[in-house]
Amino acid sequence: MSLITVKNLNFEYPKKRVLKDISFEIKQGSVTALVGPNGAGKTTLLRCLTSLETPLSGHVIVNGIDVHDKPRKAHQHMGYLSDFFGVYKNLSVRQCLTYMAWSQKVPVEGLEQKITDLAKEIDIEKFLDEKAGSLSRGYKQRLGVGLALVHGPECLFLDEPASGMDPEARIKFSELMLRLKNKGMTIIVSSHILAELEDYCTDMIVLRDGEIKSHVILSEHQAAQSMTIQIALQSVKKEYEKVIAAHEGVSEIRTSQNGVVVAFKGDQKAQGAFLKHLVDEGLPVYQFIVTQKTLKDAYMDLAEVKEMHAQ
Repeated sequence: MSLITVKNLNFEYPKKRVLKDISFEIKQGSVTALVGPNGAGKTTLLRCLTSLETPLSGHVIVNGIDVHDKPRKAHQHMGYLSDFFGVYKNLSVRQCLTYMAWSQKVPVEGLEQKITDLAKEIDIEKFLDEKAGSLSRGYKQRLGVGLALVHGPECLFLDEPASGMDPEARIKFSELMLRLKNKGMTIIVSSHILAELEDYCTDMIVLRDGEIKSHVILSEHQAAQSMTIQIALQSVKKEYEKVIAAHEGVSEIRTSQNGVVVAFKGDQKAQGAFLKHLVDEGLPVYQFIVTQKTLKDAYMDLAEVKEMHAQ
């Protein structure tokens, strides 16, 4: 089921077209990485999706609502965290969340408990009574996510959310994104640092020069690509190599010091079936290590394919 639908979206600044006939659909519960080089149009696209910019033409539908026809109604269903955002430095974290809840017309009844629960969710509960201005960059980003979530939206738009964080803060932020993903939150998150998105994204939209170059489900893309499997054996025999090479999905095999390394194409189910087959055939397997392609690898694969088609 699609929660977000974008149709033929165009946006331009004076003398420059920034978004060019953008169309895509986002499924409910997915976490989509919006990636591309600086200047690709990622921030402008997010601002159009949230009705903070008015496109030249096209439509954005969120949960059945045309965002630009009924922006206030659409905002009830979405949360947005911009790359640069401000907080009331002299208000406590609790007061910031309460004020945003009032602004979003969240019912007062039960609000205190709601804010406490939200603070636990974003792992900022111990700072509830600290001034927002005293927070570190990482905790300020979590507060920003909390401000975007306080009214209970179905989808969340994040623009460079981990920018400026130290490594530990980025890990904690990834854990927060995983928790939201596991609760069924639909998220679009932009970044040009792919390692930030590796742990929690399910889909990827590649934006370049204001155009969508690819929109893929990462699990399907990875399953269609060859991965490397290291199979460690207690002993290496020619007949073992023949059993491995003959299995469906194996496209290349080479001998290593303590086993074999194969190029394999298939999803997790296919990998499990491959391992079971080896054990059933009596191969003395003691390690079976799958090396998946990273988000960066997937991005470069898609970029190379597009360049080949363009030539």
